[in-house]
Amino acid sequence: MIRPMRRQDLPEILRIEKQIFTAPWNERAYREELENNPFAQLLVYEQDGRICGSCDLWILYEQAQIATLGVRPECQRQGIGQCLLSEMLRRAEAAGCETCSLEVRPSNAPALALYEKNGFIKAAVRKAYYSDNHEDAWLMIRPLGGKQDDSTAGTGNQL
Repeated sequence: MIRPMRRQDLPEILRIEKQIFTAPWNERAYREELENNPFAQLLVYEQDGRICGSCDLWILYEQAQIATLGVRPECQRQGIGQCLLSEMLRRAEAAGCETCSLEVRPSNAPALALYEKNGFIKAAVRKAYYSDNHEDAWLMIRPLGGKQDDSTAGTGNQL
């Protein structure tokens, strides 16, 4: 089940972040997103009471940006990343966004395959984007054709 992220999810989210990312977000970054970013929609994928993945989508008027998407290592390759991505794209289209963008490491072949399968195209290279090793990032963009739906437009997380 996909649901909004809550503050009490943060310890588990941070454990997963450390397992899957070489430059994981810290608690302060997540709290800022949850409490102070009106454009952020943070979601978790929960199965049998266990968080298996999470994501952060920014809806910025006619643009959507995927800030992060991650799945617990032992839960990868089970469609969880696809479910979270599909939900973010659904929300972006419902909010009337024209495009959705993200940055991804060229070395992250599974993520690249997921994004390309879902219609994202490589639009540009962001040189030395990642602070941990100065790896470049692909800027990927997907056109959207959503219509405004007042039930999701401009809604961030409710704490």
